[in-house]
Amino acid sequence: MKRIESLLTHKEETLFNLFKLKSMARPNDSLAVLMYGSPDPDAVASAMALQEILNQTVGLEKTVIAATEPTLRQQNIDFIKAMKVNIQLLNKVNIQNYRLVAIVDAQPTFFGNALGETQPQIVLDHHPVSTVWHAELSDVRQHYGALSTIMVEYLLAAKVRIPWLLYTALLYGIKTDTNNFERDASLEDIGAYYLCYARANRPLIRRIELNQIPERYLRYFEHAYFHRRRYRERIISFLGRVESPDVCVQVADFYLRVVNIYYVIIAGIIKDRMVIILRGDGYRHDCGSIAKRSFGKYGNAGGHRSAARVEIPLENLREILSEDFPQEQVEQFLVQRLRRRKGTNSRNK
Repeated sequence: MKRIESLLTHKEETLFNLFKLKSMARPNDSLAVLMYGSPDPDAVASAMALQEILNQTVGLEKTVIAATEPTLRQQNIDFIKAMKVNIQLLNKVNIQNYRLVAIVDAQPTFFGNALGETQPQIVLDHHPVSTVWHAELSDVRQHYGALSTIMVEYLLAAKVRIPWLLYTALLYGIKTDTNNFERDASLEDIGAYYLCYARANRPLIRRIELNQIPERYLRYFEHAYFHRRRYRERIISFLGRVESPDVCVQVADFYLRVVNIYYVIIAGIIKDRMVIILRGDGYRHDCGSIAKRSFGKYGNAGGHRSAARVEIPLENLREILSEDFPQEQVEQFLVQRLRRRKGTNSRNK
């Protein structure tokens, strides 16, 4: 175990950024930790870790953890409840009441206009950087599978006491963001997982993992089955209007388990944007590159080799798609953006 701690602790990048973080904070400071989208375990665990570090090293008078969207996936609802974390909606929080503003598991440009004039001083992430932004403390390591791993490094370097609940959160954050190491991961991810595994409440994680798919989601799986395009090892499906991006994620993850399917694209419309989820085996296709190349001109697109996400404001599609976004038309749009040459798709129902 000491060898693992040594691997994760003695990193110049982590030590330098921890020193900068502690120098930015003041005794009895105030901190707002922001997450983009619906909170997932990796983001929540990282927010908990950042709060714990500052609480134990300098002391915080008040803290708020906020997200741009409510928690919708049942597993994440159970996880957040078990971790005893209070997450508020960003549009209900006055960020100006907090001197330090941090973004975890995201980057400032992800938020669009949601931040207003606020300039976050701290950005901690592991997603690729696709646009220019600035923060006083910026630590983005895209070769890491989970931000929770980076936060384990910070916790060890800070030499603070890590509560068992935080070990549990970090373990689950690493598990989910690496999909149990089926997605991109580093040696550091493996080391941090092993460290947390020995000290976390694993039965609690097991209980959370058993609750996966809400019954109301089954209609989306049915729609995806009857409205799908397949070409060799690829499946494309447009779900129409859905209640949350998590619907697309659940369907995409399911289809990736179908025999001889190695590459999945699931799209849906949520309020004023189209969300496209890409999933792959991480071997035959690079989902992040495909997302940028195919849809980057329309909105935010990016991700890792085996998992990527695209968000397109509907106003950016008005000139090429009808306002009611008919099934056939959207499917054709997806196919045209994804295929390399004309005539490479066939319909399979």
